[in-house]
Amino acid sequence: MAALLLRDLDLGPVQAVLFDKDGTLSHSEPELHTLATSRLEHCLAAVAPQRRPALRVRLLEAYGLREDSVHPAGITAVATSDHNLLATATALAQVGLGWPEALQLSQTVFEQCDRREAGASATTDQAVAAIERLGAAGILCAVISNDTSAGIARFLDSHGLRHHFRAIWSADDTPRKPDPAAVHGLCAALGVPVQACALIGDARSDLQMAVAAGIPHQRALGYVAGWGQVPPLGDPFPLIHHWDELHIRTEA
Repeated sequence: MAALLLRDLDLGPVQAVLFDKDGTLSHSEPELHTLATSRLEHCLAAVAPQRRPALRVRLLEAYGLREDSVHPAGITAVATSDHNLLATATALAQVGLGWPEALQLSQTVFEQCDRREAGASATTDQAVAAIERLGAAGILCAVISNDTSAGIARFLDSHGLRHHFRAIWSADDTPRKPDPAAVHGLCAALGVPVQACALIGDARSDLQMAVAAGIPHQRALGYVAGWGQVPPLGDPFPLIHHWDELHIRTEA
């Protein structure tokens, strides 16, 4: 069985690595910034002018949207599309729209913007090389993400990575992350014990989920290079600053 190493830290033998997608496997911040900005602008255009200043403030805060970045722990970065939609409807209701109207407008805006901005975010050669090293050592790879299964498939296919990943757990599966049962479901699909896995993610909730599910603390790995602002991971989890820091030792 192969052992995973982070720089000089031996993380022990592993059978599988579970990857978050946005902000970990994918450099999604530019795409998410464009998407959130488009949603913001469409919402502003759809309400009366006197409501726009207050709505702008509420949506900027709700989305975690900055001039050229997205907050890595904000709703745009880590939450599902339907949670983003509800946050949008709530902001619209706070500036005076009735809830049915706010919800309908949010649904219309999301349909328009998500269809227009849909694409596959970038990844790096270093990430691909790390995935290939894992596969060559016999370590299974899987994706656990709050993106849809179609979004995950589009990303993997666009980078020729589909064959490297044995299973995915998406927003279409139940329960969604960060419920620890999502980890259990994915490990069951892989046929691998939870204790024999590592998880790599860019959100504190990812890492807390991993530990709560039974993944050893030293194998709940925080990836911190996927955003312009370093993600606030809180507890002292092992951190990956660059994919080249991840190594494999093959055991006899």
